[in-house]
Amino acid sequence: MLDPYARKLVNPLLNLAGRFLVAHSVSANAMTFAGLLTGIFASLCVGFGVPLLGLLFVMINRIADGLDGAIARASDKTDFGGYLDICADFLFYCAIPAGFVFADPAKNGAVGAFLLVAICFNGVSFLGFAILAEKNHLIDQDQDSKVMYYSNGILGGSETIIFFVLICLLPVHFTTLSFLFGALCFVTAILRIAEARRTFTSL
Repeated sequence: MLDPYARKLVNPLLNLAGRFLVAHSVSANAMTFAGLLTGIFASLCVGFGVPLLGLLFVMINRIADGLDGAIARASDKTDFGGYLDICADFLFYCAIPAGFVFADPAKNGAVGAFLLVAICFNGVSFLGFAILAEKNHLIDQDQDSKVMYYSNGILGGSETIIFFVLICLLPVHFTTLSFLFGALCFVTAILRIAEARRTFTSL
């Protein structure tokens, strides 16, 4: 829901940084891998009981995620690069909740399982919509020439990062925040499925 506004706010700075990095021979795929490594390290920090340090690496991961797209826009954008980026994103999205489960399996195990199911369901609804959009040649001019179609919903990347910030700052409220976020993931996925039915049944 917030992603279109966030892109308009941060993309000018990211594009400037992307051109600088291209001039210094940094590739988009290398930035994607660097971001993934910081995301995994964030999960390990959470898992070993230092969520504030984990939050630092969460933010570095998100900066890297923005920069890989900026580098691609300033150089040669490839389908594989977009594919690699979305794989890294979803691994990161699942790794942070897994870190909380590892940190306290007895307390966080059940809600962590619910949260991961919800994230996966939401992710599949997103990717499935993107596949059908590509098949039916749907184009969204506001998506800054992304490799795949990004269907909007209640929850997107921006809301997910806000959630990660909150659980890292307030780990004692992981259960409450995770149930709320997970429920919104289910609502988002169901609404996206309904939108897919309206959009693709008539085509």
